[in-house]
Amino acid sequence: MTRSRRQNNHDPSSSSSKMNSSRSVEHRRKNASIDDGEPSSAQQSESLLERHTFALDDDDDDDYENTKPASASLLDLPPQDLRNFAMLVLLYFLQGVPMGLAMGSVPFLLKSKLSYGEVGVFTLATYPYSMKLLWSPIVDAIWSPRLGRRKSWIVPIQATSAVMLIWLGRNVDKLMEEASEKLYSITFVFFTLVMLCATQDIAVDGWALTLLSPENLSYASTAQTIGLTAGHFLSFTVFLAFNAPEFADRYFRTVPTGVGIFTLSGYLRFWGWAYLFVTLGLALIKKEEKTNNRDGIVVVYKTMWKVMKLKHIQTFIIIHLISKIGFQANDAVTNLKLLDKGFSQEDMALTVLIDFPFEIGLGYYAGKWCAYFPPMTLWMWAFVGRLIAACLAHLTVWVFPRDGTVEPWYLLVVIAEHIFSTFTNTIMFVAISAFHAKISDPNIGGTYMTLLATVSNLGGTFPRIFVLKLVDALTIATCAAPPTKPFAPFSCALEGERHRCVDLGGVCTMERDGYYLTNVLCVVIGTVTFVTYIRPAAMRLSALPLRAWRDYNPGK
Repeated sequence: MTRSRRQNNHDPSSSSSKMNSSRSVEHRRKNASIDDGEPSSAQQSESLLERHTFALDDDDDDDYENTKPASASLLDLPPQDLRNFAMLVLLYFLQGVPMGLAMGSVPFLLKSKLSYGEVGVFTLATYPYSMKLLWSPIVDAIWSPRLGRRKSWIVPIQATSAVMLIWLGRNVDKLMEEASEKLYSITFVFFTLVMLCATQDIAVDGWALTLLSPENLSYASTAQTIGLTAGHFLSFTVFLAFNAPEFADRYFRTVPTGVGIFTLSGYLRFWGWAYLFVTLGLALIKKEEKTNNRDGIVVVYKTMWKVMKLKHIQTFIIIHLISKIGFQANDAVTNLKLLDKGFSQEDMALTVLIDFPFEIGLGYYAGKWCAYFPPMTLWMWAFVGRLIAACLAHLTVWVFPRDGTVEPWYLLVVIAEHIFSTFTNTIMFVAISAFHAKISDPNIGGTYMTLLATVSNLGGTFPRIFVLKLVDALTIATCAAPPTKPFAPFSCALEGERHRCVDLGGVCTMERDGYYLTNVLCVVIGTVTFVTYIRPAAMRLSALPLRAWRDYNPGK
């Protein structure tokens, strides 16, 4: 068969359609079902892929004529795509609520009672997002035709999460009071909750590949960014602000009470009931497209293994595993270090609160930029920006007022640094999510997307506990006794010893702050790996045709 390659010139809509995954693969008719005798989208995709003359980087004339350009904005989406986009935002938002607690609020609340290394132990609770690849084939392979391929997992998982949130709301106060003794219990409870969210994420990622039209598939990453960011923001920024007594007394009360408006227990119970309400609506209202496309678990695992044997997938995995080392000290320690130095919880909440509109807006525009620029190019620009952000964070902590008084100028410095860090982080996240959606095979959408997302998350989580422990290990601080109550000097680098020093009336003097050394080490590693390996490899991967990411002979 002779193929002609069409040139898009400078038409942005044509460029965006080329960016979207499965442009020529997903020739599906919306609402097609097994009942009308039409082949499913997966069956059509497999048929196209098995044609030896078919190439995803070449479009024949018929394919080109039938391809629609991507919508220029959310308001231009077709009504069905717009409704499905809103549902995706809601589902990702629900995932973001527990994640905001596990990754944001709870570590902040624990920091006053635990050392950096002990807070690092709690970060193990976020690891399921970096382990979900292990069970993603099960989610792809086992489901009920009556309920639907994705709803079979989303509905029961959200119901179970609701019960856990309600239970945790009734018991969290006691757990937090005994944080040092119950650290592993707290970690286990949140680990289980995050595991449920991670499993739901597998199903939602796979559903996103079929809910939106092929030409508008890049908006799936926008939905993910807006939903997760909003959920994380609510459970991190809003909760911390309204949980802070100073914030509530200053802005919402005429008579100070010394307590916050929100409590952790009340917040957890509220979202437990909200989860139940949304789950009931999803189960009764949303209908899922019927399909007979079903592979056994062993087949899905074999397919996943074939994908992982592709050399460019292995290169991509290495990039993901090492790409976030350069930002780890900034991401994991900077905000905690500011609190350690005297930056109030109220000011921190205000900083992130101001940052939120920028994060949402940037997430939206980043999704649009991915339709005009190669996602990996944006990702590399953001990578450099995050290294710069880590250096700026270093300086921000360094110039913290010696007397501990946070003047307006310093608050503005922290806000500006936070916005820039968020800007680069958001661009990097949206760009890599768009690239994942672009190259993922809809035949195994949940598994393929999860494979890529898992290694991406793993690159950000596995170094964190080591970085936090390294800060403690490199910190040197000595507790000096007061003249009236002498005792032998001892190390007060850890939070427990620091509290003991204060209780004894001593003064804990910081001789070497491990944060600065750890941050410098991370930035140096990030710079070297980017120049020598990450950038050249990312450019090679970005130039590959889509067929190269799916040439693993599915089903054979």
